[in-house]
Amino acid sequence: MSFGDPNNPYGQQQGQQPGYGYPQGQPQQPGYGYPQAPPVTPYGGGYPGVPTEMPGGVKAARVMLFILGGFQALGAVFVLIAGAWIMEMFSAAAESSSTSSADAEAAAGIGMGFMVIIALFVAGFALWGILSGAKLGKGGSGIRVSAIVYASVVTLFSVINLFGANFFALISLVLGILIIVFLAKADASAYFNRQR
Repeated sequence: MSFGDPNNPYGQQQGQQPGYGYPQGQPQQPGYGYPQAPPVTPYGGGYPGVPTEMPGGVKAARVMLFILGGFQALGAVFVLIAGAWIMEMFSAAAESSSTSSADAEAAAGIGMGFMVIIALFVAGFALWGILSGAKLGKGGSGIRVSAIVYASVVTLFSVINLFGANFFALISLVLGILIIVFLAKADASAYFNRQR
């Protein structure tokens, strides 16, 4: 049996060598023979272009929220101690003066009640900052907004305290501004608006 001339292009073809001529099927890897690189995702794995690890600015803002909340919690304790001291001073003044002890006790009670209300307000404000910092790791954009509003209020009260010549308010002013800046950046926005 004859299969024809092997050099005749119109004749019946015999088996070809593998890899000779054009490929018969689809290439295994897309591209020009090189494997494609995996998609680049900032801040770790997950969806391409969506950060899953907390950016450095958000981590710094979180630490600053904890610091501010801790200082405010200490401030609440200081207000309670100052209230107890003022109440004791009123009691001592009432014993040495001609005012009735009932009037002195009433004034001391009102003063202590006022100090307790201020301490509760400061403690609640401290809790707001600490909880905002604690929830930044898994929170959505609502936590981000809450932390920015908290930092804005801290900044406002710091400016008011600076007008009263309280130079320690510079610390809270700088921390409040930095929290706002770090949480308003684009990488923080991408982190808080990510898919979960």
